[in-house]
Amino acid sequence: MDQRRSYGRVLVVSVLVGCLEVALALVVVLLYVRTQPPPDTPVDRSALAAGLLSFSVVIGVIALLLSVVFVLPAVALGDLIGRRIGGREAWWVPAVVAALVAPPVVAFAAYNHVEGRSALVFWAVATAALSLGGLVARIRRRGLVGQVTLWGSAVVAGTGLLGALGFAAGLLPAYAPPAIGPSTVAGTWVDHTSGTLVFTPDGRVTASGVGEHAPDDPPGGPSRSCSGSGTWSYEPGRDVWTQEVRVRVPGCSWQVWSVGGTDRTPRIYRHVGRPDSGKLYQLRKAVDGP
Repeated sequence: MDQRRSYGRVLVVSVLVGCLEVALALVVVLLYVRTQPPPDTPVDRSALAAGLLSFSVVIGVIALLLSVVFVLPAVALGDLIGRRIGGREAWWVPAVVAALVAPPVVAFAAYNHVEGRSALVFWAVATAALSLGGLVARIRRRGLVGQVTLWGSAVVAGTGLLGALGFAAGLLPAYAPPAIGPSTVAGTWVDHTSGTLVFTPDGRVTASGVGEHAPDDPPGGPSRSCSGSGTWSYEPGRDVWTQEVRVRVPGCSWQVWSVGGTDRTPRIYRHVGRPDSGKLYQLRKAVDGP
């Protein structure tokens, strides 16, 4: 083993790189979420912040364990193999990591009946992530920990900034509801309790067990339901965000439905409680609708 190498520093840098990789992945996931429809239930920001704090501690512990089990042996064996066989020692790090990661991945995939392609993708991603930590950690340079922290944080922050600018400039596809029309509205729409609204092309609608939510209802409170027959119309609005489906059924309080979902799975929805509550009551277009 090369005594000139500080394996304590290798461990620190490897853990740091692992944490930065997770932070970068989290930023990418958050950017991706902006391209997707909002959830039915709003995100509790305080709970999310507390969860992220706990998550960061867990990630640090996991990064430490992975570095001890995979990265440190890969760097040490890479040094040894490079001296014995020849070639650049760094080239052996990914190969050793791949060999060390393969047995637990194969065992996990076999025990849980994971598809071979999925297991192969996971093995490749894990090998790349751990190899990066090993390759960076084996660099002999003064102030390496500070440089990795600085440049890694810059990459994470830069990715978030570029993503935000991409959404602002229209270069990235921020979520927008689908542009529907009367032909899309016609058919059967179903909620999570099998309540239905059946729209016919001639402007008639039949409701069966569709939930009712008054403006002062608490988001978590029980809902009432309404059934009956009436009429409907589609209002295109100024843009996709203001299009509406108007439903008039005697005895039912809901008249205006907003449009959400995607082109493949359109939805109509109403807010539960105040509009700023963030909780939605949604009906999806049934695949087998008329």
